[in-house]
Amino acid sequence: MLGKVVIVGVGLIGGSFALALKAAGAVREVVGLERSPQALARALELGIVDVATTSPQEAMNGADLVLLAAPVAQTARILEALLPHLEPGTVITDAGSTKSDVAATARAVLGERARQFVPGHPIAGRESNGPDAALPDLYQGKKTVITPLPENAPGDVGLVAAAWRLCGAVIHTLTPGQHDSVFAAVSHLPHLLAFALVDDIAHKPHADLLFQYAASGFRDFTRIAGSSPEMWRDISLANRDALLTELDAYLAQLTALRARLAANDGPGLEAIYTNAQRARRAWSEAIETAEPPVPGSASNQEPQ
Repeated sequence: MLGKVVIVGVGLIGGSFALALKAAGAVREVVGLERSPQALARALELGIVDVATTSPQEAMNGADLVLLAAPVAQTARILEALLPHLEPGTVITDAGSTKSDVAATARAVLGERARQFVPGHPIAGRESNGPDAALPDLYQGKKTVITPLPENAPGDVGLVAAAWRLCGAVIHTLTPGQHDSVFAAVSHLPHLLAFALVDDIAHKPHADLLFQYAASGFRDFTRIAGSSPEMWRDISLANRDALLTELDAYLAQLTALRARLAANDGPGLEAIYTNAQRARRAWSEAIETAEPPVPGSASNQEPQ
């Protein structure tokens, strides 16, 4: 049972965390700390938070756990605001999609008190944003990656893991560097590609005609281009080096595909398509086995 939990950023990720803890009966009080009075008021109206405030001092008084659920570029600003009110027993974690930069920021801002910061990343999401997008079962059966710092106390890491388990998540552990390399390939690059494709078509002189005939394949491939541009700008820049590596590899793959297409190389194209199909099916079967859908849940949503 958690006492006081503070959610910094009461949108989809933070709001779903709060709702899940409440649904589990695992928290006494949830306090929302947010820049936007409108978002705070809506979170209070929806029952996501019990107290809404724009005051870090009020929010941090007696807090057991603090979740930063804001764009990663805001991490330094938020930690600077929280630091003067950070009590010795309070643990801070985050939900950012990059971890090396967040860990470095925590050390730079918090100094020796970075030991109270345990980085994390829930692998779940939707293309919708804001308090109204929050769901109590968003994390059911989904992975949450924790990337502990060497200076973290085992008990603090355990607290963060326990909180996510109460939300229904399955805990995995990576180093910050491992995390960023993995997610550059399987999350950040796909988002970049989806944004790029939709932007390319939108700039064509006959864009209206093209969108008129875009069907389910286009919708499925580009769904994640409906995600927050601000958030994905920050993620792309924060994980720039790893993302550039993956983008270069993908460009090489496209060049190879183009060469086969230009050479009318049907067998070569089919070989690539067949390998991709086989890998996709194996991955899908593994996911279905490891993460059985929860009736009425959002477990079919792609990770962010």
